[in-house]
Amino acid sequence: MAFPSISLKSTNIELTPDQRALVDEKLSHLDKFLPEGETDVRCDVEVEKIAEHQSGKIYRVEVNLFIAGKLYRAEATEEQVEKAIDVVRNEVKREVKRAHNKAQSLFRRGGQKIKEMLRFERE
Repeated sequence: MAFPSISLKSTNIELTPDQRALVDEKLSHLDKFLPEGETDVRCDVEVEKIAEHQSGKIYRVEVNLFIAGKLYRAEATEEQVEKAIDVVRNEVKREVKRAHNKAQSLFRRGGQKIKEMLRFERE
């Protein structure tokens, strides 16, 4: 499945086409972690330059990823836009993988309980 189009918002900064392409490239790698055949996916990205600072961590990137009604959100403030995008991508990836693993372990645990109940009835 191809990653959905990313709605990009910039505040107090004019994003270059290279930066827009970087956001698309970095976040499109998250399509590996989407469930098979899922069509209800939306990704909102906000890139902001914090106005009161001149140096230091002045770029903030926020990502809201909606998959089948569930929200996965990440935010990072860094010195460079590219670094903030990398941090946010890794955080969203970690959240999606964690939710997938949690659902999978709950499913397996339920199967184990059913198997135990079936064994108990035989004895």
